[in-house]
Amino acid sequence: MEEKMMIIDPHVHMTSRTTDDYEAMAAAGVVAIIEPSFWLGQPRTQVGSFQDYFSSLVGWEPFRASQFGIKHYCTIGLNSKEANNEALAEQVLELLPLYVHKENVVAIGEIGYDDQTPAEDKYFRAQLELAKELNLPVQVHTPHRDKKAGTIKSMEVCLEHGLDPSMVVIDHNNEETVKEVLDRGFLAAFTIYPKTKMGNERMVEVVRKFGSTNIIVDSSADWGVSDPLAVPKTASLMLKRGISREDVRKTCYQNALDIFGMNGKMKESDWLNPSGINQTQLFNDNSVLRGQEPKVDTDKIV
Repeated sequence: MEEKMMIIDPHVHMTSRTTDDYEAMAAAGVVAIIEPSFWLGQPRTQVGSFQDYFSSLVGWEPFRASQFGIKHYCTIGLNSKEANNEALAEQVLELLPLYVHKENVVAIGEIGYDDQTPAEDKYFRAQLELAKELNLPVQVHTPHRDKKAGTIKSMEVCLEHGLDPSMVVIDHNNEETVKEVLDRGFLAAFTIYPKTKMGNERMVEVVRKFGSTNIIVDSSADWGVSDPLAVPKTASLMLKRGISREDVRKTCYQNALDIFGMNGKMKESDWLNPSGINQTQLFNDNSVLRGQEPKVDTDKIV
């Protein structure tokens, strides 16, 4: 029997998901996830909301993931949508240095453009400078409208600021943008949605055409119509469609590990040599179990 493939979902907003999702992801082979900072569906109105949110990404959420055997990492940044509130954006930028050094923060992100306004451009550039200063990878959100022009502009700004393309993940790609991204040496990530944007059938054809070098598959699952199992489902479909196991492993595991593991915080040993699940543990006196019987791995040597 062939060994189950390990999966990394390098873009999933688990703050918006349930413990059932964590259980299903672990059962499907997901060993690690990266949760990018993003907006909440409606604009935040004060800096304290960002502070509490960032704190949850480096505190509560890694604990919650650990209760189901998944290693949680995150990227920290001011998202493009909320960069348009300049008074608030200035305060958020002052917050970022308090979080970027936390042990599970592997990149600056997700940052970039939404409506491609001057304010978005200003704060995108400021955060690129922060990433360069700290030698951190960057996770770029490309706009859903006027995507090709916005993607090209994102890359040109990164190059203008002297970033190494091999340190930058350009996300939310499609067939129209992938060649430009790969030709310029950036990593091309694809968010797989159930009914819109990139679907997994289309993703199979992208890998068939462009190969697996510098290509990453993620789910971008959040509070909207999305699927936290999009990466393992896409991996399975690729194998069924004749994509080599090595190409599937690279696009659904290794490429994400290579770039987001650059600063040494994300390591394969984190999940290859786990301490085991112990649901008797608490976070600030809180448990995810709500009175249920805790699961404890008894076969682990501590």
